[in-house]
Amino acid sequence: MRETFQNLIIQASPWLTTHGIKILVILIGAYIIRRFGSGLIDRIIRKAVVAKGFLSPEAEKKREDTLIIVFGGILKVVIWLGAILMILTELGVNIGPLLAGAGVIGLAIGFGAQYIIRDFFTGLFIILENQYRVGDIVCIGDVCGEVESINLRMTVIRDVDGAVHHIPNGEIKIATNKTKGFARVNLVIGVAYDTNIDKVKGIINQVGQDLANDSEWKDKIIKAPEFIRIDNFGASSVDIKISGEVKPLEQWGVLGELRKRIKDAFDQNGIEIPFPQRVIRQIKE
Repeated sequence: MRETFQNLIIQASPWLTTHGIKILVILIGAYIIRRFGSGLIDRIIRKAVVAKGFLSPEAEKKREDTLIIVFGGILKVVIWLGAILMILTELGVNIGPLLAGAGVIGLAIGFGAQYIIRDFFTGLFIILENQYRVGDIVCIGDVCGEVESINLRMTVIRDVDGAVHHIPNGEIKIATNKTKGFARVNLVIGVAYDTNIDKVKGIINQVGQDLANDSEWKDKIIKAPEFIRIDNFGASSVDIKISGEVKPLEQWGVLGELRKRIKDAFDQNGIEIPFPQRVIRQIKE
């Protein structure tokens, strides 16, 4: 047994000192190129993507991170595919017929891969046009949530319940980005019909200014929430429209704090927020 093992080593030594070393060099080289290429892509994209005036630094960083993920994935596939072909050559496999066969097979299945091709082209335009990025809150069809990842093939979204949705890019017809550039806080609140609207307007504007000047919230607010208009005459209330502008992803927190402060201010000033009531009259016979 020992002699057999020694004979195997003796027979394999010439192959290991030639082809084996070359294969090892190919693997090490592919790994180094992959690491170097990833760093190079990172530096190039950070410098090439110029911040635009209407985008915040946070939004621009999201775009850069998304491009780095996509191009890094493409580079990884290209490098390791090339390494595999070189290793096959060292193993004595004639890759000419293999490549030709792959071309024929690719042509044969190309007719059935139209949807995949459509996904890739759609994904390419989504990324180049900066429609949305990793970390954005988007609505695609009936699905809304945070973009966890995006590549040329599909977009992955996690909704508020924690469910993960994998959406092929070719299926995307309309994508609504709720966190690009800035967001708005919109609130409609009802007051009683006998309320002094000018007084309500002053209270709402004061609450909005106080919120915008608060040290905890001022960095999140672009334009203080303010009275916009009487939005509707409801069945039991006059509906007031309130609106303001905030930084992306901050609209929900600001809106919750705004509701709380308006409720407190209305209570302090004796302004009623009516609720639907039903009066039942009993007919005496």
